[in-house]
Formats: sequence, C-alpha cells, structure tokens
Amino acid sequence: MSDQNARGLPPMELPDDLAIVYSNVVRISHSLADFVFDFTQLLPGQDNKVAARVVMSPQATKLLLRALAENLARYEAVNGVIQLPGDNALATDLFRNIHPPEKPGG
Repeated sequence: MSDQNARGLPPMELPDDLAIVYSNVVRISHSLADFVFDFTQLLPGQDNKVAARVVMSPQATKLLLRALAENLARYEAVNGVIQLPGDNALATDLFRNIHPPEKPGG
C-alpha cells in the first residue's frame, strides 16, 4: 500500500509545534463554495475569541459529517449514549439515580 494506510487515507505528519485547541463552541457559516468553522471556548470571565478557523468544501464537510456520525456511534456503543441538555426533564436529570426503597418482606 504505497502512500496510503489501510483506510485509504494518506499519511499525516503532526508538526512538533502544532497547537492543541480546546473548543466547546463552534460557529458554522457557509457560502456556495465553502463551509467555515470558527472554534472558540465559552468560559466565564474570558473573551470569546476564535481560537481556530477551518474552511472546508461542501463535499469535505459532508464526509466529515459522515465520519463524525460513524465515530459517535462507535463511541456510544462502548461508552453509552451521550446525554445532551434538554434531552430529559429537569426532574429526571436531578433524581434519575434515586429509587424508592423496596417494601419490607417483598
């Protein structure tokens, strides 16, 4: 397999000085030709400056969506379903691990 690995991807080299960016918010915009992903950290008391911008073609964006869906499915198969805020009622979130005591002798 010349310049590609088993999944058909070309090898990628990570530069030693590559900055790692943590992001918990992404703003997505698009034009006819490109999708733009602006990544930032939403933290109390800090400015919301864009830490990284990624621009992709619509085709690459759709492939990314497919890859993310496949990887999330594999992750949840091993680690359980990822719960998102608003998926449950507040009472369920607060009291889901509280169970009534069993009846004596039952």
